[in-house]
Amino acid sequence: MDFEAERARLIEHLSREIKDRRVLDAMARIPRERFVPEESRHLAYEDIPLPIGLEQTISQPFIIALMTEALELTGAEKVLEIGTGSGYQAAILAELTRRVVTVERLPKLAETAGKLLDSLDYRNVEIRLSGETLGCPEEAPFEAILVTAGAPSVPPELISQLALGGHMVIPVGSRYLQELVKITRQRKKNRVENLGGCRFVSLIGKGAWGQE
Repeated sequence: MDFEAERARLIEHLSREIKDRRVLDAMARIPRERFVPEESRHLAYEDIPLPIGLEQTISQPFIIALMTEALELTGAEKVLEIGTGSGYQAAILAELTRRVVTVERLPKLAETAGKLLDSLDYRNVEIRLSGETLGCPEEAPFEAILVTAGAPSVPPELISQLALGGHMVIPVGSRYLQELVKITRQRKKNRVENLGGCRFVSLIGKGAWGQE
């Protein structure tokens, strides 16, 4: 397959709704086919989610672009990602900001993503295995937090790790259907915006869902 042509076609499709050119340009530089299993590479640039093993998925490109755009990154931030998966979202964040700390609860995914990101020369990404607390409180505060798994509600544990004025994007709802929510931390009352419906795997941990 001509992956470069397929990638260009996808970016053109996304540009109809995604207006942040930096996000689109970052996605245009990243070989998404490297982040999906070999048997799915022919689908890498379709606007659909794909399984990556261990009952996890790589999200639909439009949702990835929408979530990234909503963070309003300038390039100077330290960003926290919850749910490394195959590492694709971390690569996009690495293109757009100063430093990325990404947390994964499944050691095999963390190891595979780390090797792939290293091979693509992303030196501003640090992958950590998740601990007892959601996120990475020892590295807080973060100017942006992106959660790639659905929670029953917005976890206070993550709000506390968000810098004042920072943005967090998180799917909130049931295990099977969520709304994408953007929270901007403010001194008195946080601003909350609804970005539309979505469907993610469950966020597991204290402050989210328990093990199934």
